[in-house]
Amino acid sequence: MTAPEQARTGRRRVVAQAALILGLVAVFLVGTWAAIEFTVDDAYITFRYSENLADGHGPVWNVGEDPVEGFTNFGWMLLLSVFAALDWNLDDVAKLLSALIGLATGGMLVRHGHRLGSWPAALIAGTTFVVFLPTYFHVAAGLETVAFAAVVLRATLVGLDALAGRTVRVWEPPLLVLVAGMLRPEGAFVAALPLAVWLWQRRRDRVVWFWTGLAAAVGLGYFAWRWAFYGYPLPNTFYVKFGKLDSGLRWVEDTAVVFGPLVLLTGVLLVPRATRRAATLLLAVAGATYLTYALSGPSMDYLHRFAYHAFPVLCLGAGLGVSAIATRLGGRVSLQRALAAAIGALTVAWAGLWGVLSGELPLIANYGVDLERTHVAIGKALANTDVPQRARSLAVHDAGAIPYFSGWRTVDYLGLNDEAVAHGADPTAVVREAGPTVVVVRAYGPYVPRTAYGLRVVEATSGYEYVGKVQMRDGYWLNLFVLPEWAEPVATSVERHATYAQATYDPGRYDLTLDRWFDRLAERLGMR
Repeated sequence: MTAPEQARTGRRRVVAQAALILGLVAVFLVGTWAAIEFTVDDAYITFRYSENLADGHGPVWNVGEDPVEGFTNFGWMLLLSVFAALDWNLDDVAKLLSALIGLATGGMLVRHGHRLGSWPAALIAGTTFVVFLPTYFHVAAGLETVAFAAVVLRATLVGLDALAGRTVRVWEPPLLVLVAGMLRPEGAFVAALPLAVWLWQRRRDRVVWFWTGLAAAVGLGYFAWRWAFYGYPLPNTFYVKFGKLDSGLRWVEDTAVVFGPLVLLTGVLLVPRATRRAATLLLAVAGATYLTYALSGPSMDYLHRFAYHAFPVLCLGAGLGVSAIATRLGGRVSLQRALAAAIGALTVAWAGLWGVLSGELPLIANYGVDLERTHVAIGKALANTDVPQRARSLAVHDAGAIPYFSGWRTVDYLGLNDEAVAHGADPTAVVREAGPTVVVVRAYGPYVPRTAYGLRVVEATSGYEYVGKVQMRDGYWLNLFVLPEWAEPVATSVERHATYAQATYDPGRYDLTLDRWFDRLAERLGMR
């Protein structure tokens, strides 16, 4: 090939790569736009702690009461408190931060897939990441999911650089362990694996041990403060949200179906001697990430949220695995490219298919507007009710949007934000002792249930006045009970706000179908 031909080929390659990157960014932005209405109720728990911290009360659930740690994402809560101090809308901030972090994650996959493997590896890693539909609901959810996955990926990349003898910034591995551990408690364990690889490579470097020791001191100080402040070594949610081994087994089975092919392709890297150590690290990080959930069986999961924590790592491993298969084949270049293209296409199609086929997708795709017309509406109604501050108290099972928008003192009888319930206390006894002004009870139909999340409804609401119910979606209603002296103003305010919200957000539609989501997207595009 002549020099001019080489130059033209190089220019075409650069143009193709640029077009690919722009295409991936476009897909990511469209996916984020499509899911932007979704905010998970649990995110408002974090927002409440962030705002209380920004207001000078500390990271507490109810101001003036013993603190309880009803969240697992201290670092995310701390970051959002900065924006809460600026009086910014935390829902918008969380979505924007997650979107930027998601773009950075895709960039890391493309860049390092190319650097560690080949351009097809970068293509497969990046494309698998952006076609997985749950990505965008995790971006929009308001939680730390995308940020934590990005930190796990970055820590893994640092470990791969250490294995290959490439330069690693001396402060970065210890910092990543610290950040990962503050984003989620299990993060310190996960990020410690790449740190251990790096420490072994640099074990005689005193500067390395200085930074590691500094990070360890800060981490232990944070852990000791948390334990002293909240009274327990683990966040309150760990005593509520995590089940037993049988539920863990079900979680593993569900995860294996969706992400199993990515794990297998990553395992291909174990065959060539040159990539064996890298494969071991990739699989070890994914295994460590999933170990906590496999042993405990997380409940309240949605769209593979916990499995998503290692998803970018597996995207990278799958891309590198496909590249290794093509390289090991040998023979004609055209055959190598054809094989890589076929396996890569199947990998991308598998991730895209299972993201769309998730049984939870219809619920989650409509969850944002459903939350607006029930939980958010009730929360705003309580905030605008003519009830004195001393009487502004409620009991709820979904302790997110209703407490956040109302600002009322709240008993969480599910236990996420109630220490006594989390550690075995009877929810009915806790609610009766607190005597809140309002009790909110969920039902799976237009009726008042006998029990709800351990709450014996008749006993817990004895002496209260039933003021009505608000429908969230098919098979889900919220019933409201109010102390008689405040029943009229609460009922009037809830009716006003709920009526407005029901007429604003998908009026008349409660079906759990993707059609409802598609209709809203078409309306936003001006097609209806």
